[in-house]
Amino acid sequence: MGCAMGSGDGSPRNPFPTVDVVVERGDGRILLIRRTNPPLGWALPGGFIDYGEQAEDAARREVLEETGVSVLLTDLLGVYSAPDRDPRHHTLTVVYVGRSRDAVVAGDDAAEAAEFSLDKLPEMAFDHGRILRDYAHFKATGVLPRPEP
Repeated sequence: MGCAMGSGDGSPRNPFPTVDVVVERGDGRILLIRRTNPPLGWALPGGFIDYGEQAEDAARREVLEETGVSVLLTDLLGVYSAPDRDPRHHTLTVVYVGRSRDAVVAGDDAAEAAEFSLDKLPEMAFDHGRILRDYAHFKATGVLPRPEP
């Protein structure tokens, strides 16, 4: 087994850990944000896990910062780690499902926050279209997505 190395100084080079949350709002609608920073587009609320922070805490914090809502995490949808999922650098995201009925206020990296039905989604940033297809399958069947080969 090999270890991806940094710029020759012997330091490890690893994916950046992140979280994303599919926030259910009722009537089959989910909460999305429109990003103000590149890469632009609509995305799930989420972001980087801080050093010393638990992933679940990061998920709740990021949703609150970007949408103003407190979220109750209900499920772990999966881990997505394709090296090209984020054009800025290699990230690994832990994706949760949660619920919230709080009033929405866009903040932090979100220019806008809005609810969408799964059959009328906007163009999605990152690999969030794939994540939402997996989520829709999970909601319809109760079966979690399988890891890709």
